[in-house]
Amino acid sequence: MDVGGSLLSQILLETITPVVMVLPTPLVEEACQKNNLNFVQILRPFCFYDKIDVPVRTASDQPYRLQKFKLRMFYASEIHQPRIESAEEHLRQVVDNASEKAFAELQGNPQQLEVVQKMAESESLSSWLQVYNKEFIHTLSFSEHEAFDHPIACLLVVSSKDENPVNKFVDLFNTDLLPSLLNEGAMDPKILKHYVLIHDNEDGPADKANEILLEMKGTFGPHDCRLLCINSLQSNEEIIPEDIWTPFVSSSLADNSSSDHVLGLCFNRNDLEQINEFMQEFSVKNIIPYMEQKIRSLNQQVSATRKGLKNQFKNLWWHKGKDETADVSNGSIYTFSSIESQIRILGDYAFMLRDYELALSNYRLLSSDYKIDKAWKRYAGVQEMIGLSLFMLDQSRKEAEYSLETAFTTYQKIGASGQRYATRCALWWSELHKARGQFKEAANVYFRISSEEPSLRAGILLEQAAYCYLRANPRMLRKFGFHLVLAGNRYTICGQRKHAIRAYMCVLPVFEGDGWNYIRDHVHFNLGRWYAVLGKSELAIQHLIRLLACSHQSAVTQEMFLGDFLRVFQSVGKKYEMLKLKLPAINTTSLRIHFEDHRTYASATAILLPEKTWQYLEEGLVPSTSPTSSNWLDSAARSSSKSLKGKDSNICIAGEAINVELEFKNPLHIPIEISAVSLICDFIPEMMLEKIGVGHHGEKEIGSEIAVSNHSIDEEGNISDRGASSLVLSEEAFSLKGGQSMMVHLKVTPKMEGFLQIVGVKWVLSQTVTGRYDFTSQLPKKKRVKGKSNDSTEYPSHQRLKFFVLKHLSRLEGTIHRMPVKTNVGELHRLVLELSNQSCETIKNMKLKISHPRFLMVGELEDLDAEFPACLETKKNKRVHAGCVIEDDSDVKTKSSNTIFTFPKDISIEGESTLLWPLWLHTGEAGMISLSMSIYYEMQTPSEYMNYRVMRMHYNVQVVPSLDISVHITPCPSRLQEFLLHLDIRNYNSSESFWLRQISSVGKQWKLASLKPSLLDIKETEDESDSNAVNSAYLSASVCPSQLLPAGQALSLFFRLMNPSERSSVSDLTSTNCQLFGTVDLILAVEQQDEACKLSLGDLSDAQRISSHHICHCSVINDCPIWWIMEGPKTVIHDFSSPSFCEIKFYLTIKNCSNMSISVSVETSDNESVVDQTSDTPQASAARNQVGWYDISLETDEMGKVKEGPGQGASSIIPSNEFSELQTAVPCSPFMWFALSSTNIKQLGPQSSVTLPLSLSAFAPGVYDLSNYKLLWTLHQDKIDPHMKLDVRSTASTDEHDRLEISSLNIQNEASTFSGYGTGGTYSGIALGHPFILTVLQSTCSKSQTFGS
Repeated sequence: MDVGGSLLSQILLETITPVVMVLPTPLVEEACQKNNLNFVQILRPFCFYDKIDVPVRTASDQPYRLQKFKLRMFYASEIHQPRIESAEEHLRQVVDNASEKAFAELQGNPQQLEVVQKMAESESLSSWLQVYNKEFIHTLSFSEHEAFDHPIACLLVVSSKDENPVNKFVDLFNTDLLPSLLNEGAMDPKILKHYVLIHDNEDGPADKANEILLEMKGTFGPHDCRLLCINSLQSNEEIIPEDIWTPFVSSSLADNSSSDHVLGLCFNRNDLEQINEFMQEFSVKNIIPYMEQKIRSLNQQVSATRKGLKNQFKNLWWHKGKDETADVSNGSIYTFSSIESQIRILGDYAFMLRDYELALSNYRLLSSDYKIDKAWKRYAGVQEMIGLSLFMLDQSRKEAEYSLETAFTTYQKIGASGQRYATRCALWWSELHKARGQFKEAANVYFRISSEEPSLRAGILLEQAAYCYLRANPRMLRKFGFHLVLAGNRYTICGQRKHAIRAYMCVLPVFEGDGWNYIRDHVHFNLGRWYAVLGKSELAIQHLIRLLACSHQSAVTQEMFLGDFLRVFQSVGKKYEMLKLKLPAINTTSLRIHFEDHRTYASATAILLPEKTWQYLEEGLVPSTSPTSSNWLDSAARSSSKSLKGKDSNICIAGEAINVELEFKNPLHIPIEISAVSLICDFIPEMMLEKIGVGHHGEKEIGSEIAVSNHSIDEEGNISDRGASSLVLSEEAFSLKGGQSMMVHLKVTPKMEGFLQIVGVKWVLSQTVTGRYDFTSQLPKKKRVKGKSNDSTEYPSHQRLKFFVLKHLSRLEGTIHRMPVKTNVGELHRLVLELSNQSCETIKNMKLKISHPRFLMVGELEDLDAEFPACLETKKNKRVHAGCVIEDDSDVKTKSSNTIFTFPKDISIEGESTLLWPLWLHTGEAGMISLSMSIYYEMQTPSEYMNYRVMRMHYNVQVVPSLDISVHITPCPSRLQEFLLHLDIRNYNSSESFWLRQISSVGKQWKLASLKPSLLDIKETEDESDSNAVNSAYLSASVCPSQLLPAGQALSLFFRLMNPSERSSVSDLTSTNCQLFGTVDLILAVEQQDEACKLSLGDLSDAQRISSHHICHCSVINDCPIWWIMEGPKTVIHDFSSPSFCEIKFYLTIKNCSNMSISVSVETSDNESVVDQTSDTPQASAARNQVGWYDISLETDEMGKVKEGPGQGASSIIPSNEFSELQTAVPCSPFMWFALSSTNIKQLGPQSSVTLPLSLSAFAPGVYDLSNYKLLWTLHQDKIDPHMKLDVRSTASTDEHDRLEISSLNIQNEASTFSGYGTGGTYSGIALGHPFILTVLQSTCSKSQTFGS
C-alpha cells in the first residue's frame, strides 16, 4: 500500500506539524495591514516545503532525509481550545458556505452517478467534506493531553518604529500575553525564541533598522535575529498579479472576518523572496535542529529512567499504590515536567519529524502508565497515536485498527467531554480503511459515530458513508442511496435544505431504474416541495412533471398528481410551453423524417436503409465535392454548396412533402385529451435569406425569437401570419385511453423556395397546458473532427431538420419486374428494370451501381428479346465483364463494388416515357441478401444548386440451400496425364428436384470426359494408327448425361480430367504432376424441375428455371512426392511345353514431382500366386499362400480351341484337384522376377523422371497380381547433385533390352522447404505398387503372343 499517497497521510502531514507562536507589536500589525493582511497571514504561504531535502538524525546514529515539512503559525491569543458553542457556530458557517457553492453548481440538474462516483474517488483535501473534517479537527487543537499542538518556538516580532526595540522583545514574552496552558504548567515555557525586526520601506531607508539589528545580535545572539523589510513596492512598479494569500487567509475561530480588498498590494517580488528565505532558514537552521536536540536529550532521559530491567521493576513497584485510586479522566495530575509528559513530548516530536519507529516505541511505553493510572483521556490519545504510527509504518494492520478502536471506545466511555475526540478518532479510523480500499468498513465507522452526533454533523457523516458504499467493489448502490437519503433527512432537520436538495439530486440516478418507482416518486415530491419553499417554482414544476408519467401508481394517485401539477402551473401566473411535459409520452426513437433532395427513393425499404450504406455504395457514382476534383460536375457542386450557405442543411424540392412520423403514448390509467398536434416550423423566403443574416452552416437559429406558432418573415423583415401561403401543415387531434399508443403522421409541404426548419412538435393537454417538444434540444451540437480542416466539419443528425427549398425538378421512378422474394442457391433469373420519367423534361447521362454485382448483374439490351437460355451463350471475340461497361478504359477491375454501369450516351428518357433494361440475378450463397441499387441521372435543365439526382432501390431476397457439391481429384493410377474427378452431390432442398444437365471446366487448360465407354467393335490389337479413332470415340461421348436428383437425395459422378494439349505418350511428364497441377474451376448446370422427367434435354423454354453452381480452386489430393506407372502386356499366350517358361518385359516409369532431390529404391517380390481359383475349399485357400511352380496342359476340343467345362471361365484356369496335386508336387513360385531384384536411384532431380526395365518369367498359366512391389523414397533437404546417380544390383546379366532409359530435366540447385523433416534433414516413405493383373494362357502354337501393352 502506498501510504505516502493516501489521503490520511496528507491529512496527518497537514495537521500534526510543529506549531510556532507569534508575538508581534501593534506597529508590526499596522505595517502589515497596508496589504490587508496580518503578520501571521503573510507568513502562512511560506510555511510549507514540498522538496526541502534536509538530513535529520534523532535518537539513532543513522540519519535520514526529510523531504516535506510544514509549520503552523498562530498568535499567542489563538493557542487555546475554543468553546463548544463557538466551535459549532464556526462549523455551521463552513457548511453554509459549502451549501451556497454546491447549490449554485447544481442549477437544478440531477447529478449523474458517474459524476458523483468520480467526485468521491477524486476525494482531496480541497473537497468541502474534507474542509469540514479539517476544521472540526482544528476545534480540538491545543488540548492538555497532547503535545503536538504545543508551540515549539516563539517568534518575537518588533517594528523598527517601536521605541527601544530591544526592550520590547523582552517585554513581549511575559505571562500576560502567553497562552493559558503555558501558564498552567501543561506546556513547557522553555521553548526556542527567534527575534524578528520588521522595517517598513515606506517609512524610509533601513539604516536605522540595521543598527537595531546589530544591537539585537549582541543581546540575543547572531543566529536568532533577523531583519525583514516589507512594503517595498515603488510607484512605478506593478502589483504582483499572483494571489498567494487567499487560500491561507485565517479561518480561525477567533477571527471570522473576511475582506474583499486586494491582498499584498504593497509587496514586490524582493519582499516575497526575502520572506521565503527567512522562513526556510528558520525551519532548516532553527526549528529542525532544536527538535533533533530535544529528541536526543529526552530519549537519554527516558532511557535512563524507564528503559531496562531495573527501571521496569522500579516503575512497577512505584505504580502499585495507584491501583485503587479514582479515575483521572482529565489528567490534571500530569505537568510538563512529569516523566509521562516528557515521554509524550518525545513521541510527538518524533512523529512530526517522521521517525515513526521512535514515536511508536514511546507511545507503547506510555500507554501502560496511563492505563495503570486510569488516565483514560490520555490513554485514549496515546492509543490513537499508536494506530496512526502503525499506519504510517504500514505495519500490523490489525493492531492499528485495534488501537484506533480502543481509543474510540475509551473516548466514548469518558462521556460528553470525550465525544468530540471520539468523532475525531472515528475520522482517522475511517480514513485508514479507505486508504486500504476497505470502503465498506469505513462506511460502518461513519454510520456508527453518526448516531451519537447532532443532526448537522450526523448528516455529513452519513453522506461520507454513502460515498464509501459507492466506492466499494462492487458498488453498493442501494446502501449508497439509503444513507444519502438519511443524510438529506438530517440536513432538513437542521435547516440545511440546499444540502438536502443536493443529496436527493445525487440519489436520483440510483432510483431511475425499474424497481424503484415509489422511492423515485418520493424523491421528486420532496424536491418539488423544497424548491417551492425556496421560491424556485420552475424547478419545482420540473420535478412535479416527473410525477405525471407514473404508470405504476393507482388511478386515484395519478389523478391527484395531475391535479396538483395543474394547480402549481396555474399559480405561476405565466403562460408558456412546457418543454418536458410527459403527457403524452413521445417515443423519440420512432421519429422518422422522410424527404427527397438529390436522393429519391423507389420503395419504402430503400428509405429505411441506413444512409452510410448508400454513401458507401455511391462512392465513385456521385461526383465528389473534394477540392482536388476538377471536372465540371464537381465544380458546380462546390459552387452550389457555397451558394446555399448551409452545408449542414438538407435540400428539398418545392411541392414535395416532408413526412414526419412520431409515436404518442398515454402512460397513465386515466384517459387524456390531446388536441392541436402539429409541427413547429420556421420558414424564410429566398429573397429574405440575406436580409435576416442566416450564417454559414446554419449557426443562427432563425426561429429563436419567434413565438410558438408557425410564422414566416415577410419581405420587409416583419413577422407575419402568412405561414399558410408558404407552408402547408397538417394538424391532428385525438384522445388516448389508458396505456394506448398511436403513431401520428405529420406533414409539411413548402410551396416556394426558401429556408425551412422543423423545430419540433406541439400539442395541448386537457385544454390547459401547451406541451412542446423540440427535436433539436434533444440532439447534440455539431462538432469538428480533430486534425481536419474546417471543411471536414461533422454535423450531428439533428441538422437534417433544416431544409433549403429549391424549385421543382424532374424525378425518376423505377421498379424491377420479376424480382423473386425467395430463390434457390445458384438459380438464374432474368429481370427487367423499368425506369419512368413522369416530368416534362428529358433525363440523360444515367449510370447505375449495384451493391452486390456478384449476384445482380446488368445485361445487354438485346437480352430482352433473346430466347432464354440461348442468350446465355458466350460469343467469341466479345469482351464481357458482368454485363457492365466499365467507366474507366483501364483493365477490368476485380473489385465488384467499384463496378459502375454507364448507359449508352444515346439512351435518354424523354418526358412521360419509360425505359426497359435487362438484369440477371444469380445467387451463390444461402441466406438473406440485401440488394441495393443507385441510379444516377441528370436533368436537361438542372437547378443552380442541384445538377443531378440519384434514385435508390432496395430489395430483400431470401436464398435457400439447393445443392451441396464436394470435389475430390486424385491422380490416375494408370495414366500420368490424367486425373480422376469424383463429384458428390447432395440435394438439400426438401421440395424440389434437379436435373443435372452439364458439367464443364473453366478455361482451355483442362478437358473433362466421362469414364471411357466399352467399344466392342474396337479391338485391343489395333495399332497406333487406329488410336485416334478410339480417342475420338470416347471424347465425343456426353460429358454429363442428364440425371435426375430428387429432393433430399444424393448421388456421385466420376469423370476424367485431361490436359488436351498433351499426347498420350508417357515419355513427356513435365507438365502433368501434382506440384504443377494448380487448381481447376468447375461449373455444374442444372435445371430445377418440380415433376420428374417432365421435359427432355432439348425442351428448355423461357419459363424454365436454370441454375449454375461454381466449384472453384479444386486441387489434387496426393501426399506422395513421386508418381510411377508400370507398362507391359496385360495378356500373354505361351506354349509351356517348349520352353517351359515365358519371359515377359515390363517398364517402370518413376517421376519426382517435388522440388527437392529424392532417392528411390524399388523392391520386387516373387511371393505371389494365382489371384482367383474356382474352388473355395480349405485346401485351395491354403494353396494360395504356398510358393511353387507347376505345369498344366489345357484340354482342347476338336477345333483346337480351349475347352471350357462347367464352372470354368476366363478366370478359372486350373481345376482345383489338379492344382492341389501340382502344389504338392513342385514347391516353386509360378512366376519369378529376374535381372533386377532391387534398384536404387540415389539422387533423382526435381521434376525429373527415369524408366526402369523389368523382366518376369512365368512357369505356368494363370492370372497373376503383379502389384506386390514397393517403392521406398527419401527426400533430401541438402543441395542436389546436378548429375543423377543410379546403383543397380542385378542377379543376372542383362542384354541391350535391359539398359536404363533416363530422361533428365532441369535440376534446381537448392531444395525448397518441406514440412516433416527428421533430425537428419530427410523425409521418407513407402509407396505400394499399383494394381496390375497379368493373364498367362496356354497356347497350342509354339509362338508366344502378347496383348494390351
